[in-house]
Amino acid sequence: MGKLTYLSLKLDRSQLMRLAVLLVMVAAITASHYLTATHHSSVHDIYRRLYYVPIVLGGLWFSLRGGVGTSLLVSLLYAPHVLFQWGHLPTSHLEQYLEILLYNTIGFLTGFLASKEHSQRLRAEKAAQRLTASYDKLRQQADLILEIEDQLRRADRLTALGELSAGMAHEIRNPLGSIRGTAEILRDAFPPENRYAEFSQILISEVDRLNKVLEDFLSFARPQNNEKNDFRPDQVLQEVLQLTQQPALKKQIAIHWEQQSLPAAIGDAAQFKQVFLNLVLNALQAMSSGGQLWIRTAVGQEQIEMAFQDTGPGIPDEYLDKVFNPFFTTKDEGTGLGLAITHRIVRNHYGQISVACPPEGGTVFTLKLQTADCRPAVEES
Repeated sequence: MGKLTYLSLKLDRSQLMRLAVLLVMVAAITASHYLTATHHSSVHDIYRRLYYVPIVLGGLWFSLRGGVGTSLLVSLLYAPHVLFQWGHLPTSHLEQYLEILLYNTIGFLTGFLASKEHSQRLRAEKAAQRLTASYDKLRQQADLILEIEDQLRRADRLTALGELSAGMAHEIRNPLGSIRGTAEILRDAFPPENRYAEFSQILISEVDRLNKVLEDFLSFARPQNNEKNDFRPDQVLQEVLQLTQQPALKKQIAIHWEQQSLPAAIGDAAQFKQVFLNLVLNALQAMSSGGQLWIRTAVGQEQIEMAFQDTGPGIPDEYLDKVFNPFFTTKDEGTGLGLAITHRIVRNHYGQISVACPPEGGTVFTLKLQTADCRPAVEES
């Protein structure tokens, strides 16, 4: 509002300056006429033609009103000079009256053409604005189409993964259970200091790790619960930070979170506990030699924003658009399903998740959760 007021004042000041210039020019030419003796006819011819300068400028600057108004003002000021100082010369008298008529003709034509040009410029500006608005709308629609296509491709990949996981898990879990049971029997058959007992424990640990991989696969295969509950993000986050306190201290990582009471969000508390746990553990794993993890929260009109920013090495730019894809990982040990599961949980509860690498370094994951009091109409129905 202040900027518009400033522009309008600036425009009014510019118009006043132009009006003052026109008045000064007309007054100067008129004074020259009245102060110059009539026997200097050649000088008066020059003054008479100088009137066209303010008349044309008035038409260009103020359109039809400016051209006609300036020509009428010139006529009113010049006519007494013609009547009283040139009246004794009939030929010059007629010529000067014709000059007055020409003043008004030029003023009208200049103003009329300037008005036409102004109206055409306004139409061109409006057409440009409409084209700009149409272009912005088309760009938004194109971005939306690309996003939908990306979601469809992701859904296809997850569907294929779910079918593969369901068939594979049932074929593998039973043998794994038998292997683990056998390894426990072997471990108990040897004293703890025996190396075969150590080998048996390694076998049990590896079986547990394979079982965890199967659990990750099955997270995609299981049908999602369509019932949208509510949970308190601050309470769930507090539980996750208590769970990860010891690993953070062991790796000399300081976690900074200014505890803030947050409104309820749409989602299942158990699933979002997994989301927060995945994000915190990813940050701890990225900082192998200590560092800082900042967790910032903010409440908007309909969303709760949560940012997890670490001081790790960051993610290369060519990998940023792949971090939520199944099986994509840069770790030596990992299935590449943690962030894919996180992305799926968040999107299934009307939320958004994004990743970025700020210029100061590290990685920041940003969550946008839908508040419970702004539940979408589709779900309410």
